[in-house]
Amino acid sequence: MAKVAFVGLGVMGYPMAGHLTTKAGHEVTVFNRTAAKADKWVAQYGGKAAPTPKAAAEGQDFIMACVGNDNDVREVMLGSEGIFAGARKGAIVVDHTTASAEIARELYAEAKSRGFAFVDAPVSGGQAGAENGVLTVMCGGDAAPFASAEKVIAAYARACNLIGASGSGQLAKMANQICIAGVVQGLAEALHFAQQAELDIEKLIATISKGAAQSWQMENRYKTMAAGKFDFGFAVDWMRKDLAICLAEARRNGAHLPATALVDQFYSQVQKMGGRRWDTSSLIALLQR
Repeated sequence: MAKVAFVGLGVMGYPMAGHLTTKAGHEVTVFNRTAAKADKWVAQYGGKAAPTPKAAAEGQDFIMACVGNDNDVREVMLGSEGIFAGARKGAIVVDHTTASAEIARELYAEAKSRGFAFVDAPVSGGQAGAENGVLTVMCGGDAAPFASAEKVIAAYARACNLIGASGSGQLAKMANQICIAGVVQGLAEALHFAQQAELDIEKLIATISKGAAQSWQMENRYKTMAAGKFDFGFAVDWMRKDLAICLAEARRNGAHLPATALVDQFYSQVQKMGGRRWDTSSLIALLQR
């Protein structure tokens, strides 16, 4: 059992922090900007709530965070009442936010100068993965802190790997999102084509999902896509935030992402249709208009 803080109890962080108590038996302190959410978590899982990220971090072995974007990460880590102000020497800070590689490297260097460790560890698997404790976690940082953190992360992950040096976790998450964008667009076009051709969708998927076209998106999203149902899952707004990070990094490293840039624009059209909170599979809605 370890002493663990968890900062950020959104749709991902809330169940992730819960697994730390129910599955792993850790002593958990939580912080959330909306205090009522933290109080609700404590009522459900036990542990305690802290009034600030700094207070949550004080005396902990591990401090996990899962917030919104680079600005949120910087505030919750480096603010006067942030995690870095409370973390003790030898602690390990793990950031599960999907953010830029730049901020990961900045925080890694700052943590090292203060005598504790920082691991960037964005996750994939969405809300369902968080709730079921089967997330995939991509990490960047030093081997020794990762090895320690991996044992804690195991409470809500089915796969957790150290990809490389600081920032590598975030870069891996970018690659993950680039893959998803292309796959969802391809699946949307295939289903739209099949509907226009009046094919039996169930028979089609039962057949092609056993071949080279198979994907997680096909297995888990074809029914709702064909039915035009999107009120669940990983929101378009979040995907556009992630793709913006991918495209910005590509401009820095010289990568060419023409299909990703195009799909990002398709998502902007979904937003204009009122689909800001729709699942990313809603790309098919553009074709069905």
